[in-house]
This record gives sequence, C-alpha cells and structure tokens, in this order.
Amino acid sequence: MCKDQPANVFIKCNASKVIISDLPGVVIHSLTVFLFQQSLRMGGHEALQPTRLYKRRWLIVFLFSTYSLCNSYQWIQYGIINNIFMKFYKVDAFTIDWMSMIYMLTYIPFIFPVTWLLDKKGLRVVAVVATAFNCAGTWIKVASARPNLFAVTLLGQFACSFAQVFILGMPSRIASVWFGSGEVSTACSIGVFGNQLGIAIGFLVPPILVPNVDDMDELAHHISIMFYITAGVATVLFILVVFLFQERPELPPTQAQATARSIPPEQYSYIASICRLLRNWPFILLIITYGLNVGCFYAVSTLLNRMIIEHYPGEEVNAGRIGLTIVIAGMVGSLICGVWLDKTKTYKQTTLAVYFMSLVGMIIYAATLNLGHLWVVFVTAGALGFFMTGYLPLGFEFAVELTYPESEGTSSGLLNCSAQVFGIIFTICQGKIIDFYGTRAGNIFLCVFLVIGTIMTGRTSDCEMS
Repeated sequence: MCKDQPANVFIKCNASKVIISDLPGVVIHSLTVFLFQQSLRMGGHEALQPTRLYKRRWLIVFLFSTYSLCNSYQWIQYGIINNIFMKFYKVDAFTIDWMSMIYMLTYIPFIFPVTWLLDKKGLRVVAVVATAFNCAGTWIKVASARPNLFAVTLLGQFACSFAQVFILGMPSRIASVWFGSGEVSTACSIGVFGNQLGIAIGFLVPPILVPNVDDMDELAHHISIMFYITAGVATVLFILVVFLFQERPELPPTQAQATARSIPPEQYSYIASICRLLRNWPFILLIITYGLNVGCFYAVSTLLNRMIIEHYPGEEVNAGRIGLTIVIAGMVGSLICGVWLDKTKTYKQTTLAVYFMSLVGMIIYAATLNLGHLWVVFVTAGALGFFMTGYLPLGFEFAVELTYPESEGTSSGLLNCSAQVFGIIFTICQGKIIDFYGTRAGNIFLCVFLVIGTIMTGRTSDCEMS
C-alpha cells in the first residue's frame, strides 16, 4: 500500500507504475490530474493552492438542468401525439417519426466539434449557444402552427435538436468545474435528471394540451398554445443564462481542479484520445451493445403513440402517461443501479444482469401489449423502463472502467453517438415493420437485437477480465 493513502482506495505501487482499481470515474479523473501534477514536480515541493466552494454552484447546475429539461421535452413533443400531427400537417407517420429522429441524426456529425468547442471555449459559451438555438427553434415553431407550414416546424425542430448537441456533454463538466469532490456525483445527477424529467413531461403534456379534435382551426389553436408556452419558457431561460451563467468560480473548488487549470491545453490531444479508444476492443464491444440497448429505448419512445393507438384507439392521453411511466421507472432504476455500483463495484456483473433484464422486459412488453388491458401495459412498460433506462448510467460507468485514463467526455461522446445511430436505424425499421406486420413483429425485431446485445455484453466482460 502507498504511504498516506485513504483506507478505501486500493493502490499498488512499484518503481514504474501505479495501478488503480475499484474507483468511480470522477475519482479516477481527479487522481489522474493529481498524478500528472506529481510527475511534473519530479520530487519537488509545491504549496497547496487556495480553494473555495461558492453557493452560486447550485444556481449554475439548476439553471443547466432546467434548460436541458426544456430542450429534451421537445424531442418527443411530436411523436407522442403522432396521429394528431399527421392529421394536422397532412403527412404520413414516417414523416412525423423524423421529428424525433432528427434529434438523433443531428447529434452524430456535430458531437465531436461541439466537444472540442467545450474544451476550447468553456461552459458559458456552450450554454449561451445552446439556449439561443433552443429559444430560436421554439419561436420558429410558433410561426408554424398552420397546416401548410410543416417545413417551418421541421426547421424549428432542427434548431432545437442542434441545441441538444451542446447540452448532453455538459453535466460532468459543470460538476467538476464548480463542485467539491464530495458533491460531484450529486451535481452530475441533477444535470442528467433535468434531461430525463424533460422527456417525462414531453410524454405527459402534449396529449393534454392538444386534444384530438376534427376542427382544423381549433386544432391549430391548441397547437399554437403549446408552442407559445414552450417558447415563453425557452426565452426566459435564455435571458437567465445570458445574465447569470458564469464560466467558472474565481477560486477552484478542489486541488484537482486547481491543477487542471494549470495544465497547458496543448498537452491533451482530442484526436489521439479517440484513436486510442477505437483500438480498445472491449470498449468497441461496449459501444455496440450500448447503442443496441439505448437505440431500442429511442425506438420504443418514438413509436409509442403508434403502438398504443393501434390496440387502444382514442387513448392518446394514456399513451403519454405510459411514456411517463417508462421514464419515471427508468429514473428510479438509474438511482438504484448507481447506489448499487457505489456499494459493490460489480460493474461487469451488474451491467450484464441489467442488460438481460432489459431483454426480459422487452419480451414481456411485446407479449402483453395486445391483451386489451391498459393497466397491464402500464406495468410492463414500467418494468421495461426500469431496466432499459436504468442501464444508461451503467454503460457510462463501465466505459470509465474499460477506458481509464482517457477522458470520460470522449468515451461518453462515442457511446452517445452509437446510441443515436442505432436509434435511427431501429426507429425506421420498426416503424416499417409495424406498418406491414403489426406491433408484435416490430417489438420482436427489437428483442432479437437485445439478445445479440446481451451475448456481446457477456463477451465484453470476458474481454475486460482477460
């Protein structure tokens, strides 16, 4: 054991290297920075730098969480009342599906330049750009509440999807820049919670604000009200970010962050980090399996309205409530899985078990959807969401284990990119299968890929252990 190390951290030391095990990703990052600093000193002595925790940190993370909520709400805004927007804009179901899939498509080409921008320009620039595009998108939608202006509403949704690219990578950066070492996980959870809550509200609110009426003028009025409410909230958030969102505290919150400020930017190569990750075979397997699981979640969420309405006509509001159940159960699953990992550190076993239970949940959901009892759908959808959404933090934590000491931001960007690619593929394919063969065939299609993902997850664990 190394001299003066904490009792709960296990480190083996020898003349050439330090081997770290069973540490959460945030601690690994902080320790990596510390070790880098030590290597620069080469045995010299350096006084500790002043640190301080500011109350403003809570304002920053809650402000981020709120505008993340506003953006993610709009992802499913169209899909959950798919049949109503089909009738209003006189387009087919596949066209409305693209209003959700555009969030996935936009992410793929822009995530890497946006991550680079975050590294170079910092939190404030990225936050202002994100809320500006989100605000602009909502006002474009306000102007699109007429049946002949579908192209305008698509443009507004594209602007909001572009804003999302600037949002997804922010929680961990805000946590490390503003919060103490004992608060980082909590701060990151608050940031992610806003995104999940926004999706939940996106399932619940649109079916309530936009009832399925036949009068086009009345329908346009309801759609316009929904767009105006969203635009008002987005505008307030944009103003708050411009005036209140701060790049970083005057004094760093931790010694690790103080050291990070002193490291020259040229000593980190983003491209080199990506190249190293793409040569890591266990991580490549994780990229694929993560994409398969989360892609299935995206497909189920996007097509939920179509699946429910096919078996339960006129139940648009309950379709939204079922989506809400999936997300809320997923939040609980994420929390429980996170606590379990903190207690046990069993990354490989827990990831495989939750992946397998996602498969079981999908099979049960597919088998019971057409039984004619909505309460059964609520129960099975909740179980599916508990495991499928609960897998999200597990995937990121497992990635940290497999890719140390690479940046968590780079590995999470690759995982998210894979999820968007598979999400588009699965949504398109399942939608076409539903059109021709029905919902059960479409859900069986997803089950097949979850079987493949479960097998590959087991293989990932074996590769990591070897």
